[in-house]
Amino acid sequence: MVIVLQTVKIGNVILESPLVLAPMAGVTNSAFRLLAKEMGCALVYSEMVSAKGLVYRQEKTKNLLRFFEEERPISVQIFGSDPDVMGEAAAIVADEGADIIDINMGCPVPKVVKNGEGAALMREPRKAYAVMKAVKDAVRCPVTVKIRKGWDENEVNALQIGRLVEDAGLDALTIHGRTREQFYSGTVDWTIIGKLAKSLSIPVIGSGDIASPQDVQRMLSDLRCAAAMIGRAALGNPWIFKHCLHYLKTGEMLLEPTLTEKVKMSLRHLQLLIGIRRETVAVKEMRKHIGWYLKGVRGVKAIKLQINKAETEVELRQILFSLLEKDDPNPIFKKIK
Repeated sequence: MVIVLQTVKIGNVILESPLVLAPMAGVTNSAFRLLAKEMGCALVYSEMVSAKGLVYRQEKTKNLLRFFEEERPISVQIFGSDPDVMGEAAAIVADEGADIIDINMGCPVPKVVKNGEGAALMREPRKAYAVMKAVKDAVRCPVTVKIRKGWDENEVNALQIGRLVEDAGLDALTIHGRTREQFYSGTVDWTIIGKLAKSLSIPVIGSGDIASPQDVQRMLSDLRCAAAMIGRAALGNPWIFKHCLHYLKTGEMLLEPTLTEKVKMSLRHLQLLIGIRRETVAVKEMRKHIGWYLKGVRGVKAIKLQINKAETEVELRQILFSLLEKDDPNPIFKKIK
């Protein structure tokens, strides 16, 4: 089924398509976001940023706010549980030029929830409302929130929180269809996503195990979500945005990227990372990404051992070129140095 693609409006921000890149800690820096944008992603998110870190002027935290104009529109996701601190942090983010500010109420990791932050806020609806209202009142740009189905199967309160989101005046909501106790395992509850999308007047973005163009189509057509958020399926596969857009427009599936295309994208990613990191840091960070890019490639285990020992850009490039030479005696990348 072909879908007539429409723009998505979040406050005063217009998205050209319903495809969104999820915020992922340690992954969605500028390099990754730019690749997603180049492949047709309409909205990218920063890694989650500590509100306290911003208010206390921590340089490492402030660096997470950096982005390029080519990434717009961009949403910066902040986390915290103190309404005053969250409001002050939101003002800092807005001053840095973010198009949208997102409130994290879905992170399940213990070091976050033990402080009453992330998904733990869903257990305290009054505080959650106070946090959302404080952020909304502190800035002029659109404010959104990301939640989960609930804390566990005994505390499923996404619909209740959704009503509070509207009452606080927020501009959109993202729901991940798992509970906090599930983390990222088990089955995503698509039913709760659909119920929320149909019950709210603000845009609802569906999230959780969206791994194919068909998943996106179902999220939009069956569940009536305004947009679909893609996370882990984009690791080593920024093409997913291009493939989803093509499928939604034509009903046709594009071919999976070739080994040459994967290597080319790895090199592009490495180049972008070195543009925002010291070479040694970029190379170490790139190791995991190359592992994702080469997932399923024949003989990749031996290649990974070499990659994990690489310390320089030149070493990484040589390893990737050698992989191509085994696959093609006359690779086009011999010209690339």
